[in-house]
Amino acid sequence: MLVGYARVSTQSQSLDLQINALKEAGCYKIFSDIASGAKTARPGLKDAEMVLREGDVLVVWKLDRLGRSIQHLIESINDLKEKGIGFRSLQEAIDTQTSGGKLVFHIFSALAEFERDLIRERTNAGLEAARARGKKGGRPKSLNQVKNIKLLKQMHADPSYSIGDICKTFDISRSTFYRYLKSDKNESDSQ
Repeated sequence: MLVGYARVSTQSQSLDLQINALKEAGCYKIFSDIASGAKTARPGLKDAEMVLREGDVLVVWKLDRLGRSIQHLIESINDLKEKGIGFRSLQEAIDTQTSGGKLVFHIFSALAEFERDLIRERTNAGLEAARARGKKGGRPKSLNQVKNIKLLKQMHADPSYSIGDICKTFDISRSTFYRYLKSDKNESDSQ
């Protein structure tokens, strides 16, 4: 069974073109959403997925109607594949049930993986270059002065101060408070 899915981004856009093309392609049922591609909540797509069974085919007018990005599109089509459901895009003439469609989809997958690897390599190279210039990554410490950490430790030793009071005084969270106590102990143990 062919199940269609149509999506437009705003109320001012019309679903008519997509729905007509899906009907012409032989879709038995058609589900739709009016939602930005960036939004993950798409009730029409969820409904379509509930109807789809092994051997069925999800049909879209164009690839960008299903996926927010190449990575999201690949994940969605792989999810369908795991359930034994095919995928067809009318505009790009991709059908994962044909050998040509499978080839195109595998090329997309390889390109997406290549893109992820490039991003990872660039990020790591940038971090290494920053470290070589003496830059440290991460969030700056709230208490960067030794005297503040000593004061924090003194206040902690005094039973008249609660941990909440200490955290308010230094404008830090409880987890940060405990991290400073622990790091201070580690530093004094190693000296």
